[in-house]
Amino acid sequence: MLHHIVDHPRRALVVLFVFVVAAAAIGGPVAGALSSSGGFAPTDADSVRATQRLESATGRAPAPGLAVLVDGADEGQVEDVSSRLADLDGVAEVTPGGAARDGSSRLVLGTLAAGAADEDVAREVLDEFADDEGVTVGGRAVANLQITESVGKDLGRAELLAMPLLVVLSLILFGGRAALIPVVVGTTTVLGTFLALAGVNQLYGLSVFALNLVIGLGLGLAIDYTLFLLARYREELALQGPTVGAILVTMRVAGRTVAFSAATVATALATLTVFPMNFLKSMGIAGAIVALVAATASLLVTPVFFSLMGAHLARRSRGAAAAEGRWYRFSHAVMRRPGRIAAATAVVMLVLAAPSLRAEWTPIDETVVPTDQSARVVSERLGAEYADTGTTPITVAIRADGQPQVAQYASAAAAVRGVQGVGEPLLLGDGTWQVDLPVEGRPAGPDAQRAVADLRALQVDGVDALVTGPAAAFVDQQSAIGDTLPLAGGLMVLLTLIVLWLMTGSVVLPVKAVIMNTLTVGVALGALTFVYQDGRLTGLLNYTPNGGVEPTDFLVAAALVFALSTDYGVFLLGRIKEERETGLSETEAVATGLARTGAVVTAAALLLAVAIGAFSTSSISFIQQIGVATAVGVLVDAFIVRSLLVPSLMGLLGAWNWWSPAWLRRIHDRITGRQDALPARPTEEGVSS
Repeated sequence: MLHHIVDHPRRALVVLFVFVVAAAAIGGPVAGALSSSGGFAPTDADSVRATQRLESATGRAPAPGLAVLVDGADEGQVEDVSSRLADLDGVAEVTPGGAARDGSSRLVLGTLAAGAADEDVAREVLDEFADDEGVTVGGRAVANLQITESVGKDLGRAELLAMPLLVVLSLILFGGRAALIPVVVGTTTVLGTFLALAGVNQLYGLSVFALNLVIGLGLGLAIDYTLFLLARYREELALQGPTVGAILVTMRVAGRTVAFSAATVATALATLTVFPMNFLKSMGIAGAIVALVAATASLLVTPVFFSLMGAHLARRSRGAAAAEGRWYRFSHAVMRRPGRIAAATAVVMLVLAAPSLRAEWTPIDETVVPTDQSARVVSERLGAEYADTGTTPITVAIRADGQPQVAQYASAAAAVRGVQGVGEPLLLGDGTWQVDLPVEGRPAGPDAQRAVADLRALQVDGVDALVTGPAAAFVDQQSAIGDTLPLAGGLMVLLTLIVLWLMTGSVVLPVKAVIMNTLTVGVALGALTFVYQDGRLTGLLNYTPNGGVEPTDFLVAAALVFALSTDYGVFLLGRIKEERETGLSETEAVATGLARTGAVVTAAALLLAVAIGAFSTSSISFIQQIGVATAVGVLVDAFIVRSLLVPSLMGLLGAWNWWSPAWLRRIHDRITGRQDALPARPTEEGVSS
């Protein structure tokens, strides 16, 4: 295929144009088809099953999803609002919610019908009361809708902010007409991923929040891979001129590195699919797909432009040579004192990572809704103007043989620590009962979570009780994460080790890479804790702190940073390995490899930080957190790990970097179909080099 592309670049360009148009037509509408609510708790959790049990018995949601504030004390207006709300499709019940402490407003609550599309109902309610002065619409359903709409608007704004900056940086870093290549590759990547997701969504409902990852990571990886391929092609241009051979060598050598890079990113992000939450599964699926599509687009599109532009892509040798010289001298300076520099760098990174050890987990709540949205206004006014009991509602869905068993359960529940009272058990029909229990504190607080655990531990003969509510959902989320994290983390490490071993043939380098990646992840997550949990930079980032970090964001950010750290490690290690196989000494191979890739990795990190970091401008804090953590991790990895820690450790270990047992090396050679020129065991001279 590569020969055909190189021989017929214009024909390949036409095929590319047709693909992009088709992908835009078929995959473009995918945003409107993705799920916009839920996904942060396992679908088989007790809290979800309890909600389903209550909905099945009553035909409506177990708690109101709409809260309408009516300013003033006019009973006629309250009755009018209640009547109009009840007439809307999807609203199963309307009940009064009381009056403000000062009598300045009244609350009307609406409960949605079971199976109703929350987003559609919320939009209809907002439209119904849009022109009513003194009527403000909020509640869970409206909050979910406004979060989704804000994410969409923020996505467009992030693109408007990032694209001009990416174009300018691309012009500077790629130079002249070469800046067109990453634009084409990036567009192909994003639209190609949309096309793939449209197909996946037919089989598994994806979360709309995955689109942020697709656009940011897709553009970033496309630019990274294109920059890496272009840098190598320019080297071959200087050696061979604008020949077919220059393209073939570039794609064979640098293309192999890009393929391994995409494999490391895809496998790391794919481990998120192990978690039983739709949000994490969606991020894992979308992240793995976009990495593979970015590599495919880069490997198929760039040779088209190499063939068409040829000598016009030659670099300005003076500036490039100067940059390589600086990186070469810098790496030698680092390797003159490898032990000290490695130790000092590791200590600094451990200090920066320390805040992540005190992370507190908090659920997504009303604080993530932008302050100018009606759902946030209603939430804040309810807290300020209405009686605040300082409790969290817990609902128990019971199936029992009869009323005495339910009464026995309710009596036992009343004695649970933290329970502030027990509502009268309500028979919903078909042997299903509902018991409401307000408990102390916020959903993420220790009192509410302990009460959920104690209520679930209650055993009453003839009673099958399922506990739901905000605190129960958060407990279920934490339990699912805790149960799955060892498997997901183990898979991420194992798959990364395998991919890097296949690339390098070494068992030392993959282990070292995993350790360095873990340090980088720690720094990135430490930044999240330092900023968002501690409530810093609220004016700059425009968010409301809630005393912690959303745990699924933490996991997505960790997987992203780990994946991208491995990505840049592949760029550098691949070139060092190549230089060593030409016969250079250990020190010279490291210095030359860093000289040839240092500027590329730094530039790629800067561009990727802009592409993903643009989401720190989101008005939704849990989207911000992913952007901030990833940008910090990418920059730390490029400017600290690849510049200081990698060369110092490689200089310290010498030929031991490439050590592998003889039997494992034979397996590697058999799998890869190549015979390494590296010895199975380092010599004494190599160790001291």
